[in-house]
Amino acid sequence: MAKEQEKTRYSDEELQEFKTLILEKIEVARKTYEQLMEKIKTDESKNSFNMLEEGAATLEQEEASQRAARQQDFIKKLQAALVRIENKTYGVCRVTGKLIPKGRLMAVPHATLSVEGKEIEQERKKKK
Repeated sequence: MAKEQEKTRYSDEELQEFKTLILEKIEVARKTYEQLMEKIKTDESKNSFNMLEEGAATLEQEEASQRAARQQDFIKKLQAALVRIENKTYGVCRVTGKLIPKGRLMAVPHATLSVEGKEIEQERKKKK
């Protein structure tokens, strides 16, 4: 366990494992994004004569647009993680400089902060 603490970066094999996970997540996120965009386009082409229906449709369309924007943001974050893998800086907390635990990266592969780094950043924001 002490050896894990001393590591300054993940091995090439570990980085490849993360890369595979991220590529899978990007594929799923892109499919979800495409489905949302298709729904938005389909909803736009429907004619509604009932004001109640129109209001509900507008709300659904706005929610779909927000979800699509979040998916797009998620994809960008995952792509940035791929760049960090190529640079061999993936998994290093941008606040503490320590390795982010593997379990956290498996759950949130685009993470750039360890839990400790996130707490430090939140404290800095409170002081402003």
